[in-house]
Amino acid sequence: MTDVFSKQKRSEIMARVKGRGNAATELRLIAIFREHGITGWRRRRPVFGNPDFVFPAARLAVFVDGCFWHGCPVHGSIPKTNEAFWREKLERNRARDRAVMRRLRKLGWNPLRIWQHDLGDSSRLVRRLRRYLGAR
Repeated sequence: MTDVFSKQKRSEIMARVKGRGNAATELRLIAIFREHGITGWRRRRPVFGNPDFVFPAARLAVFVDGCFWHGCPVHGSIPKTNEAFWREKLERNRARDRAVMRRLRKLGWNPLRIWQHDLGDSSRLVRRLRRYLGAR
């Protein structure tokens, strides 16, 4: 089916669509933090790359990545419709993620990326977090 809008008009419409963030995954991680007594985290701090959580004392920047949008090697998939567009879009997302990680390391931060599917196994995730937080 062809779009009823011109490419420019469709772009304007889509630019107005505001994302709701990844509230469910962030709330799940907050629950894990609280359940395991992990403290010292902050949200919405002005740190390069806009991490979901920041542990200022440990200079740890935590990102919770959705399996689709960040190209998870286990659960990520490319839609069959407009496949070339999605392949390019998801590769740009992965390239941006790599660039953010490099830049944060240069700025003296420890970036940590957590896949959305890792939120299911909280014990493994907590061990990983404590390893990062213990290296202050």
